[in-house]
Amino acid sequence: MEKLTVVTGTGVPLRRSNVDTDQIIPAVFLKRVKKTGFEDALFYAWRRDPEFVLNRPEYKQGKILVAGPDFGIGSSREHAVWALRDYGFRVVISSRFADIFYGNTAKNGVLAAIMPQESVELLWKLLEEEPGREMTVDLGARTVTCGDVTLPFEVGDYVRWRLMNGYDDIDLTLQHEDDIAAYEKMRAEKFPFKPKTIPAKHWPDVPIQSAREPEETQPWAGPIANRE
Repeated sequence: MEKLTVVTGTGVPLRRSNVDTDQIIPAVFLKRVKKTGFEDALFYAWRRDPEFVLNRPEYKQGKILVAGPDFGIGSSREHAVWALRDYGFRVVISSRFADIFYGNTAKNGVLAAIMPQESVELLWKLLEEEPGREMTVDLGARTVTCGDVTLPFEVGDYVRWRLMNGYDDIDLTLQHEDDIAAYEKMRAEKFPFKPKTIPAKHWPDVPIQSAREPEETQPWAGPIANRE
């Protein structure tokens, strides 16, 4: 997973609260097994409105989303974070996130930065005064800078550590690869009648078939496949 330390890019003001995961990405788009190809599905229903913020040319290259309270509520679909990341957002700022969505962001290289609502509203004002204005989010310093204004944000120490080091769940598991290998060796010697396991970094490239792609073109989508 790509490390996240400092993000500079266009800030997008999303003046909406109680944004649920079905609004972020409707269920009809949850058929893909890869984490890519969701950028056109992000906020699908809202983007049919020509006045929606992401349809304005100043915001189409947005990297930092500034949203209202209770962002990511509803179902636990991880695709919501995939869609945000695939569109280009590396940071979402809100005064309050749903717990499961917050956890999913850390696993997929997106920072969910928590700020008081008054700080969010100040950022909205600054971004709307100058559409397309760039912002800088410094995860090390835990600050957001927009123009001449610098504001602090909250992020859990563990989440901050994961993002700054670029650790997804597989990365964390492979930090214990030697222990895993030792256990599997002991298991094979002590219980030879049990099925043998495959080493963690050598998962085979086994094609699988989805409902949308023919078998010959659908690559193995397991999380360990690209860990060679």
